[in-house]
Amino acid sequence: MTGRRRVLGVCAAGLVVWLFVGGVPGIVGGALAAAVLWAPLGRIEPAQARRDRAELAAELPFVADLIAAALRSGAPTEHAIRVVGAATGGVAGAALVRVADGLRLGLDPVDAWVVLGRAPDARRLAEAVVRSADSGAALARSLSRLADDLRTGRAALVEIAAQRTGVLMVLPLGLCFLPAFVLAGIVPVIVAVLGGVLR
Repeated sequence: MTGRRRVLGVCAAGLVVWLFVGGVPGIVGGALAAAVLWAPLGRIEPAQARRDRAELAAELPFVADLIAAALRSGAPTEHAIRVVGAATGGVAGAALVRVADGLRLGLDPVDAWVVLGRAPDARRLAEAVVRSADSGAALARSLSRLADDLRTGRAALVEIAAQRTGVLMVLPLGLCFLPAFVLAGIVPVIVAVLGGVLR
């Protein structure tokens, strides 16, 4: 959560407590509520940051394949990253252009790739590039493998989400049919048995 929204949220919570309780206890309670909410409100991630992270995760396999193709064509690493970033656009493209700028200015590759963020997939891409730069391994090959791994991981996540959706769709159906089954199937049997016993 941004700083201004965080302050507004804390002040609103303190004000609400003060309005409900009133007097000196309300002021103390409001201050306590504001103090308690300060840390949790700071950990709330803005919606735009969530969207950017999701967009970056969706683009990473494509970006890794493009960088690998540019490297196979003989382009230097920094140039390949810049061209792919400019062509891709969006969150991933802007981050790649900043990475290329950092590499051109002489930043250490680890520091240059920090721009991609803390998302696990972005970190894997950065680690693959840094590891290949350190060890001299073929970067294009490792990026192609990484792109395949990222695609496989995303396909697994989509399948899990689809299975979860199927379960969640059945739940309301079950909640509707269970009372109907009890009323139409079990209650008449119980009434008939009780009617026979009580005669």
